Amino acid sequence: MTAPDLLAPLAGYYADKIARHGQTPQGVDWNGEQGQWLRFEQLLRVADGLAAPSINDLGCGYGALLDFLVARGREADYLGVDVAAPMVAAARERHAGRANARFIEAARPDRVADVGLASGIFSVRLNTPDEAWFEHIVATLDVLHETSRAGFAFNCLTSYSDADKMRPDLYYADPCRLFDLCKRRYSRQVALLHDYGLWEFTLIVRQ
Repeated sequence: MTAPDLLAPLAGYYADKIARHGQTPQGVDWNGEQGQWLRFEQLLRVADGLAAPSINDLGCGYGALLDFLVARGREADYLGVDVAAPMVAAARERHAGRANARFIEAARPDRVADVGLASGIFSVRLNTPDEAWFEHIVATLDVLHETSRAGFAFNCLTSYSDADKMRPDLYYADPCRLFDLCKRRYSRQVALLHDYGLWEFTLIVRQ
């Protein structure tokens, strides 16, 4: 399956979500702000020790990560990237006039930054078969690796989730498989976080 064939349905899926729920966690298919911000805390560990880092936020939605950074008083040079045009439009409206922040409609960043982040973009696979979706994940991680100087971080739903709560349109990744992939393909410095109370995990890859 080619990237456009895969990404177009996803763009439509998320365009529908924000049309229904607006600029809320539900508008990007999360349950609530508490879990959303907890995810951001894990992802931003990749930027520990960096003062005012440049950040590429792949799958930025309406720019909730930028809200998080501002609320925590963390300075950053921020780029939000999303394939859904309504998400980018909402983000630009929400953060109009904010310094050191811009948003683009694209599948990859248009610059190299200190760190790259991807929150939730590997969860909804719709009808894509497991292995085709895994190949898409690897291709996207390649992009994060290529466009990040200090490292990148991403999260996935975990294959250790309760079977009776799994949905067929979601992808539940094997954390050990992705940890091994990241160690062998990108860096020797990889951390697996699977202890923060959600049915998911975060991988931190330091370049």
